[in-house]
Amino acid sequence: MTPINKTQQDEVLHDFQQRQAAAERMLPIIGYLQRTHGISLAIYGRSINEVSAGDLLKAHRYIRQHEDIRVSAHDSFPILQALVGLEPSAARIDLGKLTVAYLKSGKGQSPEAFVADHLGGLEALRNNDPRESKDVVLYGFGRIGRLLARELVLGIGSGEQLRLRAIVVRKPRDGSNDLEKRASLLRRDSVHGPFSGTISVDHESNSLIVNGNIISLLYAQSPENIDYAALGIKDPLVVDNTGMYRDVEALGKHLEAGASKVLLTAPGKGEIKNIVFGVNSDDIAGEKIISAASCTTNAITPVLKVLNDEYGIEVGHIESVHSYTNDQNLIDNYHEADRRGRSAPLNMVLTETGAAKAVSKALPVLAGKLTGNAIRVPTPNVSMAIMNLTLDEATDKESLNQVLRAGAMSAALADQIDYMTSTELVSSDLVGTRHAGIVDSTATIVNGKHCVVYVWYDNEFGYSCQVIRVMQAMAGTELPMFPA
Repeated sequence: MTPINKTQQDEVLHDFQQRQAAAERMLPIIGYLQRTHGISLAIYGRSINEVSAGDLLKAHRYIRQHEDIRVSAHDSFPILQALVGLEPSAARIDLGKLTVAYLKSGKGQSPEAFVADHLGGLEALRNNDPRESKDVVLYGFGRIGRLLARELVLGIGSGEQLRLRAIVVRKPRDGSNDLEKRASLLRRDSVHGPFSGTISVDHESNSLIVNGNIISLLYAQSPENIDYAALGIKDPLVVDNTGMYRDVEALGKHLEAGASKVLLTAPGKGEIKNIVFGVNSDDIAGEKIISAASCTTNAITPVLKVLNDEYGIEVGHIESVHSYTNDQNLIDNYHEADRRGRSAPLNMVLTETGAAKAVSKALPVLAGKLTGNAIRVPTPNVSMAIMNLTLDEATDKESLNQVLRAGAMSAALADQIDYMTSTELVSSDLVGTRHAGIVDSTATIVNGKHCVVYVWYDNEFGYSCQVIRVMQAMAGTELPMFPA
C-alpha cells in the first residue's frame, strides 16, 4: 500500500472544502428562485429545494450513475447564476442536465448564452405566470394525509399553486387536546423525520398554522356533513385518504358537499379510473372523480411500460415484499382478512394484492398477463416488487438494464423511475425517495426471454409524490419542465 503524504491529504481536503463552499453559495440562490420565481430545481430528477450543502454535493455525485463525467458544484454554479439572470417564471428545471449539456458542449458559449439557447420554449419559461391557486382539502389525516400536508405546504413556495385549506377528521371522544396531537403527528414522524418548518395551533379558529398557512381542522362523520362554501373554501379538490369510500356513489358525496373534484388515494372500484401518473395521465382530463391507484401499482406500472414497449411482455408474476401497514395488528388479534391478524412486527405475512391486476387499468395492453401476491414484512416503510417476466423477445442483462436506464432518463418517466447501480442498497436507504419506483440494476436477472427485475419503492412518501402530481394535473397547475 502506497502511503499518502500530507500534501495529498491537504489537496483532497482543500478540494472538498472548495466544493462545499460552492454548494453553500448555491443554497440561497436556490431558495430565492423557489420563493420569488416558483422554480423547482432538481439534479437528474433529485430535488435540490430545501436541502443542505451536503445533500447538494451528494446530488452532484449521483450524476455519475448516468454520465461518464464528473460534475461538481463548481460546474453547476455558473449555470444556476445564468438562470437567475433570465428572470424565469414558475417551472421545473433540471440543473444537472443543463450543466452536463454545457460541459459536453465544450463551453464554447458563456453560461448565460448557453442556457438561453438550450432551454427550448424560453418565452414560455419567462412568461409562465402562476395560475390562481386551487383550494385543497385532505379528507383523512393518516400516514399519506400527513405526508401530503407536508408537501403541499412546502410546495406553495415552488409555484405549485395547491393551497391546503382544511383537513377533515372524525372527532375523537375526548377532543380536548386534539389540535395539539394532530400538530405533533405532523411535526414529528418516526420514519420520515421532523417537519422542516414551523407548526402552531389556533384554538379560536380550530386551525393549524403551518409555515404561515392557516389550515382548518374540520370534524365530520361523513362527507355530507360538510358545507365547504359556507366555510369560505371555494370548489376544493378533495383528496380522500380514508380508504372508506372507493366507488363513484360514495365518493360523489364529496361533490355534493361542494368539492369540484375528488381524488382517492387507494385503488378505485367500478368505473373509477386508476391513474398512474406518467403512464395514463391523459385520462385525467374531464374526470371529476379518479383514483391514484396503489403504491405498488405506481411502482411497477412505469417499469412494465418501458419493458413492454421495448420487448413485449407475454406473461408475468409480481411478488410484493411490502412493509407492514396500519391495517395489520401489532399483536395477534382478530382480523377480517386472512393472516393479517397475526402480529405485524413479528411475522412475515403472506397476503393478497390487487396491484398486478390493477396495472391493466393504467396499461390495458397487459390485461390478463400478470398475477401477483404480497408478503408483508416487519419493516415500517419501503417495499420491493419482484417482477418475474417472460418477454416476447430474448435479451441480456446489460441490454435490458440499458433500456430501464433510458426510461429513467426520459422526460416522460423521469419522475416515476429511478435507476440505481449500488451493490449495497437496502430498504432504509430509500426512505424519502420522490420516485414511484427505483430499479435495482445490479440485481437484474436475464436468461433469454425470462427476466427478474427488482423495483424498490417508498410506499409512503414516493407514493405521496405521485399523488401530488395527479393533483397538479387535476387542478391545472402543472409546471413546465426544462430541458424538455
